[in-house]
Amino acid sequence: MGCDVKVSDASVSCLQRLMSQYQQADRTAVQLLIEQLSPQLLRFFSSQMGCRTQAEDMLQDLWMRIHQARHSYRPGEPVLPWVYAIARRVRTDSYRQRRRVASRELTMTVLPEPFAQPGPASPLLFEDLVAPLSERQRDVLTMLKVNGMNIAEVARATASTIGAVKQEAHRAYKRLRGLLEHSRTEQPARKGWRPIDHRTQSKLHNRSCVRGELSE
Repeated sequence: MGCDVKVSDASVSCLQRLMSQYQQADRTAVQLLIEQLSPQLLRFFSSQMGCRTQAEDMLQDLWMRIHQARHSYRPGEPVLPWVYAIARRVRTDSYRQRRRVASRELTMTVLPEPFAQPGPASPLLFEDLVAPLSERQRDVLTMLKVNGMNIAEVARATASTIGAVKQEAHRAYKRLRGLLEHSRTEQPARKGWRPIDHRTQSKLHNRSCVRGELSE
């Protein structure tokens, strides 16, 4: 009854079947859904949180919410858009909660001296690089470049069209190229600016790879 969630229309129907069986209290279907979807959902959270522990907490919260909302899934509809809609709400709620905690702890925080010399530069992480993008663009790039999903899979997961996903990806890549070029010219004059690591560059600045994806 297992299935691969990353490839074809067959995997889409398999997820639909597992979800329907989950609604009927099939424990095996529950376990298979968790095994199949958890890796890419953890990558979805990790790429934007930068902390695996927080991402794992969010993943656990997500599965609790999926269980509570399982009867709201309508059999026959794609599973990924339904799951990712809940995942985005989990991420938003977690972000708001962390902001509330941070604001309460702010008075206890020892702030660095404003003119302190910056320490050794550290590589710019993926979540830092995509931070200037819109939430939808961050989601699209995370699914494409971190989760390894293709254009069609991202379209299904975001309840969008392939054309709309390509357009969002194109706009995101264009803006990131501009930011990368700007960072190269501004980096010597900006204190504390962190160089972009090779892994991030290979994900987001390989133009031939970008052109190949958008021409699918």
